[in-house]
Amino acid sequence: MKKLATAAGAFCSAALWAQPAAPDTEAAAPRLPEITVSTPGGAIRPFDLAGSVDRVEGEDMRRDALQVNLSESLGSVPGLQIQNRQNYAQDLQLSIRGFGARSTFGVRGVRLYVDGIPATLPDGQGQTSNIDIGSVERVEILRGPFSALYGNSSGGVLQAFTASGEGRPRIGYSAAGASFGTWRQGVQASGAEGNLDYLLSASRFQTDGDRAHSAARRDIVNGKLGVALDNGDKLTLVLNSVRLDAQDPLGLSASQYALSPRSAALAMQYDTRKTVEQTQAGLLYERQLNAQHALRLMVYGGERQTTQFQSIPPAAQQSPLQAGGVIDLARSYGGVDLRWTAALALADRPLDVVAGLGYDTLREQRRGWENYTGSLVAPVLGVQGRLRRDERNTVSSLDPYAQATWHFADAWTLEAGVRRSSVRFESEDRYVVGINRDDSGRARYSQTLPVASLRWQATPAVALYASAGRGFETPTLNELSYRAGGATGLNFDLRPSVNDSLELGAKARLGNGLLTAALFQTRTRDEIVTNANVGGRATFQNAGRTRRDGVELAWLHETPDHWRTQLAYTWIEARYRDAFCSPSPCAAANTVAAGNRVPGIAPHALFAAFGWVPPEGWRAGAELRVLGGIAANDRNTARAPGYAVAALHAGYLQRWARWELNAFARVDNLFDRRYAGSVIVNEGNERYFEPAPGRNWTVGLSGAYRF
Repeated sequence: MKKLATAAGAFCSAALWAQPAAPDTEAAAPRLPEITVSTPGGAIRPFDLAGSVDRVEGEDMRRDALQVNLSESLGSVPGLQIQNRQNYAQDLQLSIRGFGARSTFGVRGVRLYVDGIPATLPDGQGQTSNIDIGSVERVEILRGPFSALYGNSSGGVLQAFTASGEGRPRIGYSAAGASFGTWRQGVQASGAEGNLDYLLSASRFQTDGDRAHSAARRDIVNGKLGVALDNGDKLTLVLNSVRLDAQDPLGLSASQYALSPRSAALAMQYDTRKTVEQTQAGLLYERQLNAQHALRLMVYGGERQTTQFQSIPPAAQQSPLQAGGVIDLARSYGGVDLRWTAALALADRPLDVVAGLGYDTLREQRRGWENYTGSLVAPVLGVQGRLRRDERNTVSSLDPYAQATWHFADAWTLEAGVRRSSVRFESEDRYVVGINRDDSGRARYSQTLPVASLRWQATPAVALYASAGRGFETPTLNELSYRAGGATGLNFDLRPSVNDSLELGAKARLGNGLLTAALFQTRTRDEIVTNANVGGRATFQNAGRTRRDGVELAWLHETPDHWRTQLAYTWIEARYRDAFCSPSPCAAANTVAAGNRVPGIAPHALFAAFGWVPPEGWRAGAELRVLGGIAANDRNTARAPGYAVAALHAGYLQRWARWELNAFARVDNLFDRRYAGSVIVNEGNERYFEPAPGRNWTVGLSGAYRF
């Protein structure tokens, strides 16, 4: 803590020293466009927020990009590590300040929202596959203590918002092709008339994949309808549907990665794959009661069906307690959030208050099947066999929350909030066969999550702040699903992890640029870590304490003649403070020493981009991404080396009357660097590595017509 405080003092002094002199208003360059981000209390400028938050515009995400993965366009956000696994059966590898780094599939430890609808289920497990980049207006990424106000598993918050229709009816079509037999096509219709605005978007993505057995196809339909009522109220309906069919190439051992990084022999033998179908809808009702008070009601619901074929050998499934090699999940989920906001006064100074209640529920039918038919001597692999698991799981969360912001002086703001998060798990075992006993059970986790911040507007161009808060993560259903040693039933011995975070930050407008910086520290107890991860079966346990210290720096600058510079740097030191054993019980070969690095977290990350981005005509740019080496297991005996990769892109935009034409081309991994793009943390067979593609290209063309 002493190091953090010393660095904070030097950092704050530097920020004050860097403040610009009052500019000549006639000669001053135009500032960056003013933007806002969403908070429970409403829209606010990122500069005015006592925390680390970034907003990435949908237009920037689509410019010169394939428009399939968030990893294409979020590299400029410090503190966010987001890797494309090149494996669409496992989603992106996404972590914020180290939260979520251990996830071997999907996203956990970070809260995800799409148009206000949670893409993170109440157990803390989330996915990004339903985010339609073609219709997104913006993506916001919140980091730091105030993330805890979003409840369970909120080490950070990522929110995607669909654009609203506006103006005369507009139709558009886009297409892009890339290396490895990759294609994306999209259509869109939008507009507004009277009190009605609408947007409907559909896209199809398909790829043969860089590696063997990594083909995928994904279809997304996304819609948004807004209705402004005569009394000033607003209704917004959002609809989303996604279907995904993806082969799973699995990870590679160090020797496989060195000798044949594009291979997937085991995956081909078992035909490992995943199918997902999801449909959801949400309704948002906003009512302004009077000049001081407003209400907001959000309700949503959806269904998600997932089937995954794994590479578990038939011999391992001979145990009567084994759950099989095919996972079949049928999930229905929904929730409601009621929020009241008020603009009040305290001691004749503005006081903004938010209070609300959120309820989310998940019902899951989880079944397991053998992944083969026939005899053990001559099995037919990669097919659905006998039923080996059948249970009904329910998760619900009920969270009251409140937040207040008091502008107690012209240059000072005090903000505080609290959320009481309660999560209930219940499992009903319906597979009671032979020695498979009834493993039904239930558990409840709850935690009070306080946060507070103090902000000082030192000058019109410089703001300093400090914030602190407590968050927690419950185990997800996937982490509870298996017990150590092959025992049946859910692992209700797992406890939630609790973390305390502190952040010191500064934001400075320097000419036509914005500089942001933050120092942070997070201490966690009862960290949830891998116990064993073998044959597609991961079991988890609670370790002791961890600590993460870090620095984030970001710089954005754009000249009047449209030259843009972006820089983002993150340093994070994430280590275990207590020794433990993985897997348990302890032996000399499986002891994790205190001081080991937490796997899956790169200690250094740098993004740099420079380009010419006029609103029309030719454009061009270059990007550099640097990531430090990543420990692949808790014992730190395996490591993916760091890397640096460069990209070039160029495009052309032209408008004629009601027509718009846009074309681009880009080359990624320009110097054909060979590197592991991501790791499978603590993979029990030491197949940690997921190779990134070599030099690859993308070209795209889009057109639109406004009636």
